[in-house]
Amino acid sequence: MNYKTSERTHFIVFSAAIAAIYTVLTLIFAPISFGPIQFRVSEVLCILPFFTPAAVPGLFIGCLLSNFLCGAATLDVIFGSLATLAGAIGSYKFRKTKWLVCVPPILANTLVIPWVLRYAYGSEDLILYSMITVGIGEVLAIGVLGNILMSALNHYKHIVFGRFSAK
Repeated sequence: MNYKTSERTHFIVFSAAIAAIYTVLTLIFAPISFGPIQFRVSEVLCILPFFTPAAVPGLFIGCLLSNFLCGAATLDVIFGSLATLAGAIGSYKFRKTKWLVCVPPILANTLVIPWVLRYAYGSEDLILYSMITVGIGEVLAIGVLGNILMSALNHYKHIVFGRFSAK
């Protein structure tokens, strides 16, 4: 097997594994993963672009599948997943500064999801109130739990991510 094929296969497998883990975590914790006050445990994975670029499509596909399988509104499936994609791309761009990796997904979801809640579900909450509640959930999931996961994975990054980790 040549190196290029191996690298491509590894990227696809890692992306699929991340998407599967994100989806399973969202499904298991579905009661607290949706709504104006939400704590999506699967968002902890948004720090993974720090370790591998395969996390970017993995997080997007995982969010897309999660929203679809949990019966989210079409606007939520589309724009919620795009917010996750924007956050994942931002995390990958900030991978050189470890403590900034969690900022893009927190901001993307805090700014986008309240509008999704308003237009997809008819939420009558003020946008600012929704930004605060969604933002708190994101800070807890990504900022707190994500940084704990990042610290733990950082010790084993060469074992878990191997030579395909982010440079």
